[in-house]
Amino acid sequence: MARHLITSAIPYINGIKHLGNLVGSQLPGDLYARYLRQRGHEVLYLCATDEHGTPAELAAAKAGKPVAEYCAELHDVQAEIAAGFRLSFDHFGRSSSPQNHKLTQAFAARLADMGLIREVTEEQVYSVADGRFLPDRYIEGTCPNCGFESARGDQCDNCTKQLDPTDLINPHSTISGSTELEVRETKHLYLRQSELKDDLAKWIDSKKDWPILTTSIAKKWLNDGDGLQDRGITRDLDWGVPVQKGEAPWPGMEGKVFYVWFDAPIEYIACAQEWQDAGKGSDWERWWRTDKGADDVTYTQFMGKDNVPFHTLSFPATILGSQEPWKLVDYIKSFNYLNYDGGQFSTSRGRGVFMDQALAILPADYWRWWLLSHAPETSDAEFTWANFQTDVNKDLADVLGNFVSRITKFCRSKFSEAVPEGVAYGAAEEKLIADLTKRIRAYEDHMDAIEVRKAAAELRAIWVLGNEYLQAGAPWTTFKTDPDTAAMQVRLGLNLIRLYAVLSAPFIPDAAAQMLDAMQTEKADWPADIGAALQTLPAGHAFTVPENLFRKITDDERDDWQTRFAGTRD
Repeated sequence: MARHLITSAIPYINGIKHLGNLVGSQLPGDLYARYLRQRGHEVLYLCATDEHGTPAELAAAKAGKPVAEYCAELHDVQAEIAAGFRLSFDHFGRSSSPQNHKLTQAFAARLADMGLIREVTEEQVYSVADGRFLPDRYIEGTCPNCGFESARGDQCDNCTKQLDPTDLINPHSTISGSTELEVRETKHLYLRQSELKDDLAKWIDSKKDWPILTTSIAKKWLNDGDGLQDRGITRDLDWGVPVQKGEAPWPGMEGKVFYVWFDAPIEYIACAQEWQDAGKGSDWERWWRTDKGADDVTYTQFMGKDNVPFHTLSFPATILGSQEPWKLVDYIKSFNYLNYDGGQFSTSRGRGVFMDQALAILPADYWRWWLLSHAPETSDAEFTWANFQTDVNKDLADVLGNFVSRITKFCRSKFSEAVPEGVAYGAAEEKLIADLTKRIRAYEDHMDAIEVRKAAAELRAIWVLGNEYLQAGAPWTTFKTDPDTAAMQVRLGLNLIRLYAVLSAPFIPDAAAQMLDAMQTEKADWPADIGAALQTLPAGHAFTVPENLFRKITDDERDDWQTRFAGTRD
């Protein structure tokens, strides 16, 4: 039994995430965690909400709530939605937790002791009316490039030009609306990432098995232009981890907080402490400290490609720079983007399906199957309602659901609601077992390698084998002349349902549980010997005929959903 630490990129707190966020980190992480647990490995799967930074303050202000109250509410909302999608986190934490506050401050103090923190005096916009420095996103004005009147201080959403607040025409504070803005000096702390460039390059070069997407992004940031730059780790905000040297004040940094990019990845570690403190586990250090046993842990991270620089450079710089025995990631599985029907998902334009909306119209397994079988691993993928309808109806309803329905209903009508005996398996059955064995071993190889789409394709092919066997054997015809052979075919089919439940559980856990329940068995070990697995349910074992596992999506539903979630075009 191996030990696996798994983290999914922590979702930002400001609102409910869309399907692209789900398939880019949380859903494949859950797939892998479920699979490893079934194979008998010890797994700790962690995620959390990312709660600090300017967007959290803005979202809270828009909602008319104190930011701490807003974050607590949205954490609960995101946790409930994650449960709805059957995401099997061992703990779903919060970056605003006391554990993360303390650990972030400890890391900063350690990095300062190692000479890797420097103070930088900068010029930043100050709002006299608000009595505070304004982060870039708290400033809006007219874009000097395209004339868009609601450009932010960091970027124009209309023409996408990168901006500085001082570039804006007629800038104003988004807090008060005041135009009484001044440029003043302020001090901030910078992490001297440039000092760690060689160490980071050596570490990244050692990861020969990482996806090309991951390493190419990491090396681009490491080597392009002026190379890896020192990066600010503090901000003039009210909400966040206060800047302290451990528990001591940090002179000159009063009233400042750590920048969200610095504290958010540290939450992965703090989340394990929260897991222990919540009474869900013990000895969190054996997962995270190599001097406490974590040297035998395999650590895998899941994320969208936009998060790769932080996880290949910035967070590792924090770990390496501390020169403390923290566990570094072993494998980073990164994903491209899932687009929506010819464009992008957009919260502001109400365009695309968001996680709560998806669960309101269809059960989780429908979404899990389609998203994972179309995971954007090698290139961007696109969600369309036509493709979704076609694939769900074909794969889930016609292939898997139809097999389960046909064999259980036929057995009930011709034998009973118990596994029939019949003759011993023959040549056709032995060929099926050989074909299944080959396919299942390939499925395992793809799952071990976290090749999500290939694994889904192999699983579907495994389902198809059962349908082909049933169609060729035609027990409903054989029964008329040779009921004992028909009984054997049905016995094999019922055992196949149990096998399919086990194999399918990482992808479609609810349907898998329904299949196991129908076969009245809770024992669901991963199959080592396929022939033996297909003898698990003996003659006389009772079963029930389940409700249809999956219903088909109608054309009217497809058209309705396409219209409902179209939003306004970009």
